Amino acid sequence: MIVAGLVTIIFHRLKQPVVLGYIIAGLIIGPHTPPYMLIKDETTIQSLSGMGIILLMFSLGLEFSLGKLKRVGATAFIAAALEILLMLGIGYQIGRWFGWSPMDSIFLGAMLSISSTTIIVKALAELGKSKERFAELIFGILIVEDILAIAIIALLSGIAMTGSLQVGEVVSTVSRLGVFLVAALVLGLLFVPRLIGYVAKFKSNEMLLITVLGLCFGFSLLAEKLHYSVALGAFIIGAVVAESREIHQIEHLIEPVRDMFSAVFFVTIGMLIDPALLIQYWLPIAVITVAVVVGKVVTCSFGTFIAGNDTRTSLRVGMGLAQIGEFSFIIAALGLNLNVTSKFLYPIAVTVSALTTLLTPYLIKSSDSCVNFANRTAPRSLANSLKLYTHWLGQKSEVKPSFATQLIRKWSLQITLNIALVAGVFIVAVFISRQHPAWLGQFHLGKVALDALIWFAAMFLTLPLLIAIYRKLEALGMLLAELRVQKLASEARAKEIKAVISTTVPLAGAIGMGLLIFFLSAPLLPSGEILIALLIILAGLTFLLWRSFVKVYSKAQVAIQATLAQPPAPRETETPTPLKNLLKDARLQTFAITATSFAKGKFLHELELRTQTGASIVAIERNGTNLVNPGANDELLEGDQVLVLGNEAQLEKVNSFLLDAK
Repeated sequence: MIVAGLVTIIFHRLKQPVVLGYIIAGLIIGPHTPPYMLIKDETTIQSLSGMGIILLMFSLGLEFSLGKLKRVGATAFIAAALEILLMLGIGYQIGRWFGWSPMDSIFLGAMLSISSTTIIVKALAELGKSKERFAELIFGILIVEDILAIAIIALLSGIAMTGSLQVGEVVSTVSRLGVFLVAALVLGLLFVPRLIGYVAKFKSNEMLLITVLGLCFGFSLLAEKLHYSVALGAFIIGAVVAESREIHQIEHLIEPVRDMFSAVFFVTIGMLIDPALLIQYWLPIAVITVAVVVGKVVTCSFGTFIAGNDTRTSLRVGMGLAQIGEFSFIIAALGLNLNVTSKFLYPIAVTVSALTTLLTPYLIKSSDSCVNFANRTAPRSLANSLKLYTHWLGQKSEVKPSFATQLIRKWSLQITLNIALVAGVFIVAVFISRQHPAWLGQFHLGKVALDALIWFAAMFLTLPLLIAIYRKLEALGMLLAELRVQKLASEARAKEIKAVISTTVPLAGAIGMGLLIFFLSAPLLPSGEILIALLIILAGLTFLLWRSFVKVYSKAQVAIQATLAQPPAPRETETPTPLKNLLKDARLQTFAITATSFAKGKFLHELELRTQTGASIVAIERNGTNLVNPGANDELLEGDQVLVLGNEAQLEKVNSFLLDAK
């Protein structure tokens, strides 16, 4: 930290990116730089840098909410998929050109396909470009890359161990990853924002910070235990926390902790650079570095453009993604651990990562100049064709689907999410059965009876979801039947066709769900007689508790929708909008918050009193204590005395707006 601080000050004075200072600091104190080895315990430093990765990804999740991911989803998937496929091919061809083995070449292609989330996030933050449109697209592409990287690792593991591509294993891994993501997001949106809201009521920054850090590291640990990336786990929990009302307060508290550990992470990258290796493998390093920069600029720019973005935005995205990082280290280490790649591949990956990291801030800063140069030099006919394509695609995206199409999409998405949750429950049930934790021993049951009990518990837990799936399928069947009958209105058998369609859809869905549950829970299924008895019990419970299950599901659905729909709180550092003539004829008046008041239990930013009435709350008296100039995240409680500043007309509006029950 001492060396990082000194180098950072120098780089700041020279107006250079601070992240470069961190890397050079690591090179200075690293084990490969003579004459003295200042750092000996590299394992501890690696552990600390891991915290930096987690906190950087968590911060990215805080800034990149689910709404933003939805807005850039199509572009992110198209650009990320195209980039990964092309860079895999480029890396493989480079490896073969240098005479490396096919396995070395395959792993090299995989290493070059994934950009560095941590490096890009830090570089964009330093340059003050994190909120721009192209940065949102970059973040979306990085998220998709991190998810696809899990599938790539599964592919490489299968190829390394068997010498061939095991498609079934890859499909299974990707399916489990999808279930994990859906379950984490849905359950997180149900519970995490409410937990944070409860903790925030104590008005203790320390308590809120520790709770949020506990969620961050706890969920990252869960992802690690499930053999996923801790970076992916940190991002998911960050995106969930971003939906809470206290998001801006959390960002303010997390920032200094994140900055400290992210500095350690980038210093660690510098420590891994071996100057001797640069000399020995200078040609492959140079060629691979050029391939990464040029290849990623071209592939990412092209993928972003064909998704419907203009040339300026597309090129800025491409130049921002031109590096490799932490996932490349993981892939290179995997090859070493499996003894299928040469030892020189890992240090080459580290060196290329360091070099592309050095170039990243300059590429981002020069992107506008490159765009302007390209616009000046490109043939007019080509520029016009590109503009026409972007305009045409934009017009197609603006065409709103019909109401029926919107309902079909909505219900289909809800059915898919519910199926993923059902699958998640049974995957966990099978996992518990195989692990046989100590707490199951207290039941003193045999293996068969215990598996039957676990299966019954899993079925009972999924009953609300299964009922919801069936109800959605019924509604979907009726809608599809109605649409079909409208086209066949002149036919005499339209009524019969409508009945067949409306019956077939839920029936086929129920059969499909039954088969899915059978395959997922096959290791737990009891014998025939026991299974029939348990099914009868479940049928009885479903009949008796149908309404209760529907209410439970409906409440959970409403809670998630309310979490996603709530407006973001304004930052405490934001300057309030100037109020014209506020002090002219202004006076103070006190209002009491009663049990029936509309304002009871609301945060000030939710109340929007100034927007609705023009008056401002300047103080709150609660239990004999005064809160002067309350902030946007302060909550109004029953019994509060609120001091409001405004003119006579504004105060009359406050009287009806603030106190009336609604």
